[in-house]
Amino acid sequence: MVPPVGHPHLSRPGPDPGAEAGPEPGPVVLNGRASARPRITGVERWAAELIPRLIALAPDRYTVLAPPRPARGRELGQAWEQLLLPVQAARRRASLIFSPANLAPVLWPRNVVMLHDAAVLREPQAYSPAYRAWHRRFGLLCARRAVMVVTVSEFSRRELIELGGLEQGKLAVIRGGVDKRFGPHADYERVARRLNLNRPYALTVATDDRRKNLQVLRQAAQRLGRLGVDLVWAGDTRPYINHASSIAGIRALGYVDEADLPGLYAGARAFVLPSRYEGLGLTCLEAMACGTPVVAADRAALPETCGSAALLVDPDDAGVIAAAVVRAVGDSALRLRLREAGLRRAAQYTWERAARDADALLSGLARA
Repeated sequence: MVPPVGHPHLSRPGPDPGAEAGPEPGPVVLNGRASARPRITGVERWAAELIPRLIALAPDRYTVLAPPRPARGRELGQAWEQLLLPVQAARRRASLIFSPANLAPVLWPRNVVMLHDAAVLREPQAYSPAYRAWHRRFGLLCARRAVMVVTVSEFSRRELIELGGLEQGKLAVIRGGVDKRFGPHADYERVARRLNLNRPYALTVATDDRRKNLQVLRQAAQRLGRLGVDLVWAGDTRPYINHASSIAGIRALGYVDEADLPGLYAGARAFVLPSRYEGLGLTCLEAMACGTPVVAADRAALPETCGSAALLVDPDDAGVIAAAVVRAVGDSALRLRLREAGLRRAAQYTWERAARDADALLSGLARA
């Protein structure tokens, strides 16, 4: 079973029924900078899924502020977040600003910030020098000044305490979810036609990032190719990461549109994520929800997320990974077991539950 979503610090005593009610707190501002970005990857997914659900839960409690379209690039977006967002929040007499994408306005006195992991501290070689400097300085400063820091797994909570020096009592865990559009019912035939996927394929979904360890999949691609199966890679390229080198034998699709992702997962014979460092591993859950057998690294948060519903392998052993992917593609009994276990596992992670936990935390902090 998935450990209970949330963290003991989410459990707060209710109001004293005998106490005199104070004034209603101001609105909680939801920092919509990440959800306004045109391309959705990890942190953008969280913002895009949580923000509308929080508003649906309590429309009078929340208001969304996002940069205007010309300021949605990285540098202008950062300037808006640090300089204009606090001004706009003050005009609305906000009680809190909730920022779901690793950074918050340093000048605002009552932030709740979501740090998804400590990758920039644990795997600094995966990022550009400018990105490392910005997040080590401003990201940690925001987190240490915040009213509360939210993270996405027990693994990430431990990492932030160890590497970031954050106080245990100021860290809450809220796990992510899988939207209902990810399921075995997804239209993979339409997606296969759109993307020209004419042969059976195994899939990996990841940014072009050294810590994702995609180079280790060369041997898997070669072995699958001899079986008439392609290894397909869907992933974005970001300006602030140190890119992986080209991967022989893998068919690179580049960034895949949100509408095509469920079908891409559902049509895959197997999904593989050899990443050395993940704060949660949402792509594994999305693949499981689509009924696709999963092979994942036995590192970081992936064992916590996948449990026994995936084949967990050493990400540094290309031969072991290749053998596991070939088994997941070709062993019918194993495929059925992983499919059923994956569907059960993914069903325990919902964005509705994540939003309820976030709402409970934010509403309590707004009144504190």
